[in-house]
Formats: sequence, structure tokens, C-alpha cells
Amino acid sequence: MKDVIRRVVDDGEFFEVLPLWAGNIVIAFARLDGRSVGIIANQPKVLAGTLDYESSEKAARFIRFCDAFNIPLVVFEDVPGFLPGTAQEYGGIIRRGAKLLYAFSEATVPKMTVITRKAYGGAYVVMNSKHLRADASFAWPTAEIAVMGSEGAVNVIFRKEIQHAADPEAKRRELIAEYEGQFSNPYIAAERGFVDDVIEPADTRPRLIQALRMLQTKREQVPARKHGNIPL
Repeated sequence: MKDVIRRVVDDGEFFEVLPLWAGNIVIAFARLDGRSVGIIANQPKVLAGTLDYESSEKAARFIRFCDAFNIPLVVFEDVPGFLPGTAQEYGGIIRRGAKLLYAFSEATVPKMTVITRKAYGGAYVVMNSKHLRADASFAWPTAEIAVMGSEGAVNVIFRKEIQHAADPEAKRRELIAEYEGQFSNPYIAAERGFVDDVIEPADTRPRLIQALRMLQTKREQVPARKHGNIPL
């Protein structure tokens, strides 16, 4: 993911924050078209890029900082979901994961997302999706936007059909291929308006610059209230 960031930002340079903590998410400052931006990116080399309670809190804090100082946000998404397990439950994954969702939904700076590969379930929504009012959302042709992975989904949805097949393994492979063709691609999401455009990876930098220029005059009217109820 750091190679992706280098190829998009100005001069291939960025300043990573807290690189030794929660390595499954990368947060960094960089410049895009000469303007300071905050980068949030899932790192698939660590825990497959899943969100755990530490990475959620790390990213949420960074988003709040960028929003406080009017720094636009650029998100590179490759997330298979939230990390399961009792350790995560004891660590407060629901409460601390909600901080990330809260931070993105409350941020009023320009917010742009590029889905590079996996974008599954609730983690897809939390990572600055259109459902959280992202201003611009792009996807590479390799993007997989779905409720869950194709193998897991087929095992759950077609369990009885696979069990009663003459060759269960062949039937499972057939259904996985069918599921991937129908759902594990960005085109269905784009058709429904959840992604603004499906772009070639080589076009990522110019499209983000175009979006950033468009959003320079963004002004968002927030509800009249004393403050929000952050999940502490």
C-alpha cells in the first residue's frame, strides 16, 4: 500500500505517523497538487488489512486532527472486514471501531476514497464510503465490494445445494465463480451510485487531483447543536 501512496502523492514523498503502532493501517501527511492532505490506507501486509480496535482508534484520532486543521482526507481502501476474536471483543472493538465511523461521518473537510481491492461488509462502510458522505469515491477494476468474501458467502448461502450435489467441491467452485462474476466487482456498486467511477490505477493521481480542485470551495452545513455524542 505504501507503494501505491508513493505513486499518487507529489514527488513520491509522504510523512507516516505512528508507523510502529497498528501497522494494519497507514496514516500519513502528504501533498497532492501542492496541497497538504491526510492519507488513511489499509495495509494488507499486516493482518491482511483488517480493522482491529487499535487501528480504528489510530485512524480516528488522525481523521479528527485533519478535520480540526482543515486538511483534506484521501483514503486507500483494501479491507476484508473487522478482526474477529474474543481478544477484540474484550478490547472493545465495537466501541472503538465506532470511533472511526464517527470521525469519518463528522469530518467536514473534502473526503475522497479509492477502493483498490477488498471492501467487505461493515469495514467497507466505515472506511469513508458514500454511506458516510464521502465526496468522491473511485474503485479500481480489481475492487471487490460485497458483504463478505465469495468463498464464505457461497458456503453460507448455498450450503444445502453444495451438500446435495453429486460433486460438492466442483459445485462449490462453480458457485464461487458465479458469485464473483455477479457481485465481487465494482460495477454493481457503481451502477447503484455507491462508487462515482471505476478507474484504471494509472488514472488515480489525476482523478484525485481533479476531485480535490473541485472540492476546494466545499462548505458543509452541520446541524445546529452543542456537540455530538462521540463513542467514548
